[in-house]
Amino acid sequence: MPLETIGSPLMWIGFVAFVLVMLAIDLGVFHKQAHEVSVKEAAVWSGVWVGLAAIFNLVVYTWFGKERALEFTAGYLIEKALAVDNIFVFVVIFATFGVPRVYQHRVLFWGVLGALVMRAAFILAGGAFLQRFHWAIYVFGAVLAVTGIKLLLQRHQELHPERNPVVRAFRRLFPVTTDFAGDRFTVLRAGRRFATPLLLALVAVEVTDVIFAVDSIPAIFAVTQDPFIVFTSNIFAILGLRSLYFLLAAVITKFVYLKAGLSVVLIFVGAKMLLMDVYKLPIAVSLGVIAGILAVSVVASLLRPARATATAGDETHP
Repeated sequence: MPLETIGSPLMWIGFVAFVLVMLAIDLGVFHKQAHEVSVKEAAVWSGVWVGLAAIFNLVVYTWFGKERALEFTAGYLIEKALAVDNIFVFVVIFATFGVPRVYQHRVLFWGVLGALVMRAAFILAGGAFLQRFHWAIYVFGAVLAVTGIKLLLQRHQELHPERNPVVRAFRRLFPVTTDFAGDRFTVLRAGRRFATPLLLALVAVEVTDVIFAVDSIPAIFAVTQDPFIVFTSNIFAILGLRSLYFLLAAVITKFVYLKAGLSVVLIFVGAKMLLMDVYKLPIAVSLGVIAGILAVSVVASLLRPARATATAGDETHP
């Protein structure tokens, strides 16, 4: 049975071409020379990516109607929210491997490029699997619900990216220098090719994205099973992740209730998938619930930052 999607082959090709052109402009023009991304620059680029997503959604609304546009909005919001959780991890990764701010954009750029390829494969495979095996929706829903509960219970757990099995395996397979070689991922020394800590950080970023994709992609399938909507909403959110990182990295730890909010979102979308054949929640209601949960978690963090930060610090370091 063919996948039900609004995306024709021409639309898929056109969207992928658009993404590649934007990435080429990003790296080849605006970030040709490595530099520390300022808050102002990050804010401008964040506005650009959000604006492009809004224009794309307007096109979806005009061509395919309100329902598809709401599905895109819900998928984009879910992925954007979960992308904020990525920022927590990126902060830890760059601190762990001592990556200077001037080189962080380069790591995130190639990390995003790898994420685009991996997520495209995940989404197409996931969509085809759901189309062929309807029961998989319950598996996805259960995974999301359990992940949300686990994240809620362990939200203050410390992260150690250097202990990741993939990162440790990489260290055993390839020699790694102790110092950086500018913005290079590898360097030739004494006739031998070495990886730099910058490449090690990139490996950690890619592994992190795979882990987050396992949560975020099924979460978007909870609001739409159209692979084109899932892919485009996912990719637009990821494309804005780098600028969002530089915009929020310095203040992200102040949003102490955000992880709890994201946990509740995962539990909600997991429950929605589990109950899909019993009662299909309207997409507008789902969008409102997700937006409401995230808004409450952000507002709560802003209203009680001092007390919450102190509490979080006590729980993290007993």
